[in-house]
Amino acid sequence: MSGHSKWATIKRKKAATDQKRGNLFTKLVKEITIAARMGGGDPSGNPRLRLAIDTARANSMPMENIQRAIKKGTGELDGASYDEITYEGYGPAGIALIIETATDNRNRTVADIRHIMSRNNGSLGESGSVSWMFQRKGSIDVPKNAIGEEALMELLLDAGLDDLDASDETYYTVLTDLRDLESAKKALDDASVAYENAKIDLVPENYIELEADDAEKVIRLIDALENNDDVQAVYSNMEISEKAMNSLNG
Repeated sequence: MSGHSKWATIKRKKAATDQKRGNLFTKLVKEITIAARMGGGDPSGNPRLRLAIDTARANSMPMENIQRAIKKGTGELDGASYDEITYEGYGPAGIALIIETATDNRNRTVADIRHIMSRNNGSLGESGSVSWMFQRKGSIDVPKNAIGEEALMELLLDAGLDDLDASDETYYTVLTDLRDLESAKKALDDASVAYENAKIDLVPENYIELEADDAEKVIRLIDALENNDDVQAVYSNMEISEKAMNSLNG
């Protein structure tokens, strides 16, 4: 998992900024709507919806907005119908990118994605061109001031812990099998251990290390993609060197 925590550190800072953007609630509403459409409106029997609601509440979305999104998904209220489309491609320095979207207009979305990629030294690839490099995992950030590393490992060993990255200064990154994400969350809740950003993540099997100039270009491209209302998430196999990290933080 080398590199994951460095990029995760930047993503956490970006997320704090994203909370101030109007498009964050748009993305959360889409995810809740799609989850309810696919698995029903009862979060107790729909893990994807339960996770989406937890994420929305962690980002201070009012319950009335959440309930309205659920009802749009189940058809109780009128609303746009979103298709989930995943794009694959390459960014600067050959970085692999997976772009997950939710859209009510496929033609608009692919044109926007292609335009953003071409303007930022990226290019779209064929389906399957980079997805083989990634594995879908459950991911949880646990503040280091909430629990020690050995205690965290002991707590989660029977709850599906797959990997634990302790290289970040502030957070542990917990990875689980998808089926064990809820079990890991419950174990943390039962032990009153604080955590953040419980989510489904695409984790690359290998990373490409970049220095500051190329890392800045990739981050600029990812920012442009994430600012598009149809884009739900962007994943990459970028690793940032220690020197580049210090430069970016400076």
